[in-house]
This record gives sequence, structure tokens and C-alpha cells, in this order.
Amino acid sequence: MKNDRSKAAWALAIHGGAGDLGADGLPAERERAVRAALGEILGAAARILAEGGTSLDAVGEAVRLLEDSPLFNAGKGSVFNARGEHELDASIMDGATLSAGAVAGLTRVKNPIVLARRVMAASPHVFLAGEGALEFAKAERVALVEPEYFSTEDRRRALERARADAARSAPTEPETVGAVALDVDGHLAAATSTGGLTNKLPGRVSDSAIIGAGTYASDASCAVSCTGQGEFFIRGTAARDVAALLEYAGADLRSAAESVLRERVEARGGRGGLIALDRIGRIVCPFDTDAMYRAYTAAGDEAVVAIGRGEPDGNDESIRRRRGG
Repeated sequence: MKNDRSKAAWALAIHGGAGDLGADGLPAERERAVRAALGEILGAAARILAEGGTSLDAVGEAVRLLEDSPLFNAGKGSVFNARGEHELDASIMDGATLSAGAVAGLTRVKNPIVLARRVMAASPHVFLAGEGALEFAKAERVALVEPEYFSTEDRRRALERARADAARSAPTEPETVGAVALDVDGHLAAATSTGGLTNKLPGRVSDSAIIGAGTYASDASCAVSCTGQGEFFIRGTAARDVAALLEYAGADLRSAAESVLRERVEARGGRGGLIALDRIGRIVCPFDTDAMYRAYTAAGDEAVVAIGRGEPDGNDESIRRRRGG
């Protein structure tokens, strides 16, 4: 696909998860740290696109950096399962070719998104899990760590709270990370990574690892990364449904994303959010929880970093004005 000069030259959005913040909200110090981290990571990935790099490289780097931060539930800051262990999932998809890679149940891979991309690029498969994924990681020389690397005191306290309240089913803080990007050649990509849900059953696999549920990208429509209660996003094939509404129903990006969240997730009892980016650079970030950590930018635009309701949730209006619509 050749670059259409009426399109944004490039665009990028990232998220650090959707969830509920509790009655007291997010402590001011943590909020400052989250906003700073989102801004720095957005900037690092945006530089890749601004210098002519691929959307696949940009989403991979954004998610890798999100995994390296203890502030987010992926990689270093992953939550504990019911056994007090960590099991990490991730996936990545190339909108130009529909190639994809996914991994689940990782316990020693430092950056699950790196391994997901190796699955896509260096194997005949889409999805590897558990011991097989670990053996592949060793063969591909992907960085490994001891399981303790992923542990933080914040996540341990969250496990204790969840064990004390077995009825708790919704995430208490934003969880999952992801990115979507459009590069100067008009190609889209998406990536998602997570430590899952606090106190989850061992072996549980999230929507973040499932192409079409938590992650999807196609140059024919859009790129999507989801966050929230994964079981509902899996049942609703949420990420693919956003793209399908654009491809088959002619919907615009915002109406498609909001419709899927409302009718395929919320109507079935789930909660969460998503980021989506279409092939002309429109970005939307709908969510139905207290907050969704998010940041986005595009060529010629200022970066936006947001957390709660009442803050910006996309650039679709600015794109419309720019195009005279």
C-alpha cells in the first residue's frame, strides 16, 4: 500500500491498562509516575515512526518498555496468580501480512512481547505456551530471568487483598499494556502484553495472548489492543469485531470501538477498554472503567497522556477537522 498524502504520515497509541481505582483514586505520587512513564515510552516509540521505522518495530518497542516498568501489569510489574506465581501472556500482529505471534504461561521470559515476535518471525506457528515456549525462547536466545524478577510489593499486597475477598472479580487497578501504530508506508500493527488477573487460576490464558480477542491488526481496517476482564473480550472476539465493523459494515472507528465495548463486552457483564487506530491515523480510546492509562500522538500533533474520564480519548475529531470533514 503506497502512502496517501491525505493520511497522517504516522500515528501511535499506547495503553497501560483499564481498571478501577477504588474510592480513594490513584495516589498523587503514583499518578505522576504513571503519566511520566507513559509519556517517555510514547516518545521512544514515536521516534521510531518519525525516523521511518515500521509500525511493527514501534509497537514491539513500546510494549517492551511497558513490560520493563514495574508500574504496569506486564513483565516486571506482573500480578500473582492463586499460587503466588507469575504467568505472562503476549501477542503481536502485522497488519500488512496478517502474520502474528503469541505466547502464554511464561514464567521466565523477561519480555514476552519479544518472544511473541520471534514466534511470528522465526517459527511456522502463531501460538506457543508453557514449556514449549520456554524451549523456543532458549533456542532464540531471548532473555530469561528468575521468576522473582517479576515480583513487586504492590502486587503481593494486591494478592493478599484478593485472597481476603474471594468474591472480587473485577481488576482493582488498570491491567495489561498494549500499543497500536501506523507507519509512513501505511502499515498497521498491534501488540499486547499482560500478567493477567490477580489471584487467577494457574494456567489461565488471557485475551492478550489471543489474536482476534485482545490483539488484531489489518491494513484493510485498523489495529486494536484491548484491556480489561479478558474472558469477556475472548467471548466477544472484541479486537477482530472492531476491524470487522470497519471492513464489512462501513462503520467509523469510534462507533465500531464503542459498539464492541458496549455490546460485546459490557452487555455480557465485562468491563475494560481498548485503543484502536485506523489507516488514516484516527485514534480512539474508549473504556467503561474508572480509568485507562493511555497516551497517543501522530505526525505534527502534540503528545497526549491521560488516565481518567474527562480527559482526551482520541484524535478522531482533530483528524476530521484536518481533512475538512
